[in-house]
Amino acid sequence: MGEKLRIGVLASGTGTDLQSIIDASEKDMIDADVVTVISDNKDAFALKRAEKHKIKAFFVDPIGKNREKHEEEIDAVLTDKNVNLVVCAGYMRILSSSFVKKWYSKLINIHPALLPSFKGTNGQGDAINYGVKISGCTTHFMDHETDHGPIILQAAVKVLPGDDRDKLAARILDVEHQILPRSIQLFAEGRLKIDGRKVKVLAGDSWKDKYETIPDVLYPEGY
Repeated sequence: MGEKLRIGVLASGTGTDLQSIIDASEKDMIDADVVTVISDNKDAFALKRAEKHKIKAFFVDPIGKNREKHEEEIDAVLTDKNVNLVVCAGYMRILSSSFVKKWYSKLINIHPALLPSFKGTNGQGDAINYGVKISGCTTHFMDHETDHGPIILQAAVKVLPGDDRDKLAARILDVEHQILPRSIQLFAEGRLKIDGRKVKVLAGDSWKDKYETIPDVLYPEGY
């Protein structure tokens, strides 16, 4: 096995998606290690998760800086740690086009809705309020528009009678914790090829054959 993929994670909150990556790494499900976690929120529990697993954690304070200066500091950490994949896992700041351009094709995001529907910070609540019957989650390469770049994987989750935002969000989150590490492993294996708006997943093994799936979730080809 070659050298493992070196991941830098950007997170603003509790870091459950970060934890799914760490867990997958420690179980050797992915050929990757999280080498740094960066947050714009000094109280983010994601930083505590990193420290618990002896991962270098950084609070990069955005106060009093323009976006370019703030991102220069983030980029300096990523570069210093020799990161070759950046994962936004609940990172609540919009990244500049210059940052995205530098990291394009090595910058992925997880979103709790089936893009292009319900972009933004409340995908689960927006889905509930709109009255959809199916929701889910999406991993994608990031580009210059928010929640817009080429889609890697999506998984569909039923909206059940009696669901509110939090109930739906909890079930979607369980699936996020599967498709995010899976997307990372596909990247690590060189199985993701961007062609315009589309991402082709090259042939190989399937996690549906290797790991437990969640009943009633529709997994995509490539999972």
